[in-house]
Amino acid sequence: MPDLIETLRTALERSGTGSSDFDLNPNIELAAGRKLRPAGVLVPISTTSGEPHVILTKRSSALKHHPGQIAFPGGKQDEGDADVTAAALREAWEEVGLPSDLPQVIGQLPEHETVTGFRVTPVVAIIDRDFQLQPEPGEVDEVFSVPLNHLLNPENYVVESRYWRRERRLYFTVPYGPYYIWGATARMLRGLADRMQ
Repeated sequence: MPDLIETLRTALERSGTGSSDFDLNPNIELAAGRKLRPAGVLVPISTTSGEPHVILTKRSSALKHHPGQIAFPGGKQDEGDADVTAAALREAWEEVGLPSDLPQVIGQLPEHETVTGFRVTPVVAIIDRDFQLQPEPGEVDEVFSVPLNHLLNPENYVVESRYWRRERRLYFTVPYGPYYIWGATARMLRGLADRMQ
């Protein structure tokens, strides 16, 4: 796996612009001077089974925001978090039971602006040892993984649309089996795929 880690590290060090939920919708006017709240999500790449997989969560259907959607472990940066990386590691522990000292952080993707007003930093980390998954029942319905190769192949991404607030909105999807990965999660994964080409 050293080759994979070095390839990822090199890709993450490349300069590039951030992404947003508005990338495919340039007609949407963003408010000038809008304030975005910092957040961090963990992109945990597990190498324990030989083939690298990205660990993802299916959010609880009982949640008020984004119920049932596929997401990275993570969330907003709290006052007690040193930075967005600390926020991502804390949230991964709270949501899926990933010990904060286990992930080997190798870099970050550029920030992603969400329609809900967050400035999200995807923190990429390698997980090279097994751990006991403990999904937080109030937040997470399921934890699953997707082969990294599937997510790094641009041909697996599809642009779809739906109406939101009376406007047609385009967004990325990267389906895998029964899992419909879309929106911000798919957009950030597409950013990683683009860097790895």
